[in-house]
Amino acid sequence: MAVQINPSILSADFARLAEEAKAVQGADWLHVDVMDNHFVPNLTLGVPVVESLARATDTPLDCHLMIEDPDRWAPQYVEAGASSVTFHVEAAAAPVRLAREIRAKGARASMALKPATPIEPFEDLLPELDMLLIMTVEPGFGGQAFLDIMLPKIRRTRELIGKHGLQLWLQVDGGVSASTIERCADAGADVFVAGSAVYGAKDPAEAVRALRAQAETATAKASWACGH
Repeated sequence: MAVQINPSILSADFARLAEEAKAVQGADWLHVDVMDNHFVPNLTLGVPVVESLARATDTPLDCHLMIEDPDRWAPQYVEAGASSVTFHVEAAAAPVRLAREIRAKGARASMALKPATPIEPFEDLLPELDMLLIMTVEPGFGGQAFLDIMLPKIRRTRELIGKHGLQLWLQVDGGVSASTIERCADAGADVFVAGSAVYGAKDPAEAVRALRAQAETATAKASWACGH
């Protein structure tokens, strides 16, 4: 599976989002963090901003909903222009139904797990998803330090994906940088959300290229990727 780099606009200049989207040329997706100040203690942006951003860039939008009641709101983000929508399993009332609704509307369906949420209880849900997101920090704020204790969880998740023969993307989000991305790739991640590591760099597009190169090198050596 190909490595994908998704810069997070949480670390971008919100007053210049269209320009910031263009600054990460070569990125696979733009990661859009939606926070409601209820599910997480922060407030960011919503449907109108996603609609505007979708019109301003050709890079597909990967919307990560850190909100309460995603069953109600997630479909609206597909309609707003998101090509991938991630809901938190801790907040979803009916995750299978929600994933199917997101897919039916034409977007990729993704489910996120907070650091303390184990993957094992959700093994049977994996075939309903296009991507699984393992949070490697507590959701809510950018710029946090990577939690190394999440690496075994990434490995276990990759093993479950292989066990079921799924073409499921495995995304990591939180503290992903030049010093952590190789460990994530070795553990089994293939989609990497990077915020301050990209938008804090002098040349964001070059930061994307450098992170991709690191992840590709680590993946080529990883035991889980042998034969893929």
